Amino acid sequence: MLKSQLIYTRTNQRILDGCAFALSLCLAYVVSFDGQLGQTEYRQLIVAIPILVVARVFVHQMFGIYRHVWKFISFSDIVEISKSIFFVSAIILAARLLFTSRGFASAWASIPLSVIFLEVFFSLALSIGARSLRRILYARQRKAEAAAGSAAPSRVFLYGAGRAGIMLRKELETNRSYDVVGFIDDDPRKVGSVICDTEVVGSGDQLGPLVNQFKADEVIISMATAGRSTLLRTLKKCRAANVSAKIIPSLQEIISGQVQISQFRDTKVEEVLGRESVEVSNFEQVAGPTYRGKRVLVTGAGGSIGSEAVRQLIRLRPCVVAILDIDENAIFELQQELRMRRSAVSVEPLICNIRDVERLRAVFDSFRPEIVIHAAAHKHVPLMELHPCEAILNNVGGTKNVIEVSCGTGVERFVFISSDKAVNPANIMGATKRLGEMLVQAFMNGHGARLACVRFGNVLGSRGSVIPLFNKQIAEGGPITVTHPDIVRYFMTTREAVQLVLCAGTLAKDGEIFVLDMGSPRNILELAREMILLAGLEPGRDIETVITGLRPGEKLSEELVAPSERLLRTHFEKLSFIEPQPYDSALLLRNISKLMLSAANNDEAGIYDTLSGMELGFETSPSNRRALAAAASD
Repeated sequence: MLKSQLIYTRTNQRILDGCAFALSLCLAYVVSFDGQLGQTEYRQLIVAIPILVVARVFVHQMFGIYRHVWKFISFSDIVEISKSIFFVSAIILAARLLFTSRGFASAWASIPLSVIFLEVFFSLALSIGARSLRRILYARQRKAEAAAGSAAPSRVFLYGAGRAGIMLRKELETNRSYDVVGFIDDDPRKVGSVICDTEVVGSGDQLGPLVNQFKADEVIISMATAGRSTLLRTLKKCRAANVSAKIIPSLQEIISGQVQISQFRDTKVEEVLGRESVEVSNFEQVAGPTYRGKRVLVTGAGGSIGSEAVRQLIRLRPCVVAILDIDENAIFELQQELRMRRSAVSVEPLICNIRDVERLRAVFDSFRPEIVIHAAAHKHVPLMELHPCEAILNNVGGTKNVIEVSCGTGVERFVFISSDKAVNPANIMGATKRLGEMLVQAFMNGHGARLACVRFGNVLGSRGSVIPLFNKQIAEGGPITVTHPDIVRYFMTTREAVQLVLCAGTLAKDGEIFVLDMGSPRNILELAREMILLAGLEPGRDIETVITGLRPGEKLSEELVAPSERLLRTHFEKLSFIEPQPYDSALLLRNISKLMLSAANNDEAGIYDTLSGMELGFETSPSNRRALAAAASD
């Protein structure tokens, strides 16, 4: 391999091209004069060869031809080579037609037009042919190396014969682990055609017989922009054919350079949620000006939302990002991950409990943030039902501390991360999130900061959420536990959630509550069955599903907007906001002080009594709720 690399250096490429161009002109003369060259023709040939070779190699260099790797020659390379050759030939033809036999043009003035046209053909053929030969030899070499290996390559179908499929086919030509036996495509016009020396053997409806006929081991779904409905149909066809399936990365991942197209993986449940992904178009251009060059602090940075917020913030080029959490292990892991990325953005780790207002004030005085993303919170509904005092102290008291300190230290923008459970809350966690929204709006007057809230549903894959739980239960052989057959939830990916948070920071002004249009909620029982199928198993046969009953504080369906709230559109597609509602801020702060005192004294009855008078729509019966919560946790 090293010897091959030495042969195909850029200097040697120029030498080979020069020889090809000289040979092309010689062949053009021989063919044009039937091999009968006189002294005049020989003289023309001797004079023209060095000029032609220097001109063609120089223009090849100018067009960037020698940056292309011969063994990976493609159609775009051929187009660039053709442009270079025709460019020089156009100059030669102009010299032949427009100039007399004097000066520089004298070498071309009497050359027959047939020689000029034939030379173009031969130069193009030899220049492209040499590179094509290199690619053929390289492919044979890799196949020979693969054949000499110990493990037999996996026989695969590529499902999708579009641009992504063609790109993947070319990349797999030299991959010794895979043997592409054919394309599968649902477009009947493509069936029977040959693409990259690979036949489109049939459609997805014929997948079962085709798998048996070609003895395929696997299907790679080669559709970088497939919608969720298309992907779900494709996966069902693969399951019906009893063949495993993998998928290439998304188009966004490929374009951004995060991964190569051949780094395919197993499908993930978020890819078949039943709704299209909600992405903010031109996200970096839209949100970038708000965060670029700013000092940004993220609380709860060790969690799923907080850590993803940090990752996306770094793309927006802030001056420095502070990652704050009480969990030092999570902060350490995030810091190590960010170091591996070698980002130019400075990251400052901070260990702090948001319930300690003096420690929090010292951190803010030292770091002096300009933007705060507040993601720190207790979020587990059943655990907070068991420990309402903890929920109040952390989610309400901690949030109040962060808002107060932010407003007192000159923070420009503040974003509070809420939940759909804050709407008509049926549990302690939801009630604390609703109080957090009200606190944001209570601090709007007289501080100069732009505050906002973000309300969204369940985040796929976050710690303690339903997806990791189902994955764990499937891995253990089941059963999968679902609380009620009719329970439904809104879902979104972590990426979508964080884009909403950062866009809210851009639009924040008067304590608005921003809401994402999350489409239709998903039935959790259907989601569990779909996850079993994604694992290649059969619901009811391989993995059982058990209905356990609703947990304390759990609703059959969540809401994103209360009936009394007015929803208005923003200029971002599928992003709306709720106008702040007027209420007595002084009374709110007095009630929160009572809640904090009850929580500090471990007075659960006092917490529920105070909440019952705050018109949150929260049903209060502490003894019954605690008993039910304890039973549910057994």
